[in-house]
Amino acid sequence: MKAPLEFEFNPAVNRPSHYTSGEVECIDAIRSALGAEGFRFFCHGNAIKYVWRARHHGKGLEENVQKAIWYLRISIEDDPRKEKSR
Repeated sequence: MKAPLEFEFNPAVNRPSHYTSGEVECIDAIRSALGAEGFRFFCHGNAIKYVWRARHHGKGLEENVQKAIWYLRISIEDDPRKEKSR
């Protein structure tokens, strides 16, 4: 089995400030509102969006791919936010 992908901690991917400005983080509110299955579909859709736009968006290829991977990981309950910043 291959080792998991490792990325340098990027606050713009793991904890963007515009989604963490309250007691409940936006992604957690979405999970609560949609339920487990709906949340997985939401995450998969976001991953598709970030891959789709990766080469054409101002943020660039790497950050968009990191965001797609972030959503795929959280969809399988491998929450990247639990990793320590480096």
